[in-house]
Amino acid sequence: MSLESLKVQIIKKAWEDPAFKQSLLSEPKKAIQEAFGVEIPAEIELKVVEESSTRYYLALPPSPEDVADGDSNVRFPW
Repeated sequence: MSLESLKVQIIKKAWEDPAFKQSLLSEPKKAIQEAFGVEIPAEIELKVVEESSTRYYLALPPSPEDVADGDSNVRFPW
């Protein structure tokens, strides 16, 4: 499963399942592992925030130079 596919599935489940949404907001790693079987490494900090009609967030991804391996291939951060 790709990272983008997982993100879509997490968002969809949060929209459909209020209990999962609350768990995702309070303990995102645990919620994702329990719902999807995906373990996010301990060294990864994961924050989940909820947008509203008047509050938006812009997440800046790491620079490609910061996540490239020796062959100039971009790696996913997790």
